[in-house]
Amino acid sequence: MARHERMFRHEHAHKLDDPERETWLPVAVVVQQLGLRPGMHVADIGAGTGYFAIPMARAVSPGGRVLAVDVQPEMLDRLRARLEPGAPVALVEGEATRTTLADLAVDLAFYANVWHEFDDREAALAEAARILKPGGRITILDWRPDVEQPPGPPLAHRIGVAEVEAALRKGGWKIEAPRTVGLYSYLVVAT
Repeated sequence: MARHERMFRHEHAHKLDDPERETWLPVAVVVQQLGLRPGMHVADIGAGTGYFAIPMARAVSPGGRVLAVDVQPEMLDRLRARLEPGAPVALVEGEATRTTLADLAVDLAFYANVWHEFDDREAALAEAARILKPGGRITILDWRPDVEQPPGPPLAHRIGVAEVEAALRKGGWKIEAPRTVGLYSYLVVAT
């Protein structure tokens, strides 16, 4: 993936681990809305330092696994340092358009605060369709363009729910009603 101005860089990874983040994006609320169960396999694409990957791993245990995919090896190194021994998390260097995951590998493809970074969202959706098991879901959590920052990327980089839904429909996805999550984000789930 070419690095560009929309990409959140590993040099700023400390922001991902800021305890203040929990006040405006409560991880337990998001994980609960994902409907995870023991035994599920989840691809956390753009996993960063594991803000969601680690709690999702707890939710899919026992028997499940989180495949934490990130294009920046430095992010995966930070996540590796945070993992407890035996945590059901596999670290995968890959891109949203080329995750390197096997076909039909996961029950859920999860994208948190990265959808606005992608140059080729259509290819990312095709990759999600390839790695999802039959009946699997894609979940896109990203920054609302109708609320001021900080935190988050500039408003000009944000993508609204309607644009996300239009791309999903064009790709043949069935969309559940979008939800507002936390103070600055939306969540769209589709099958």
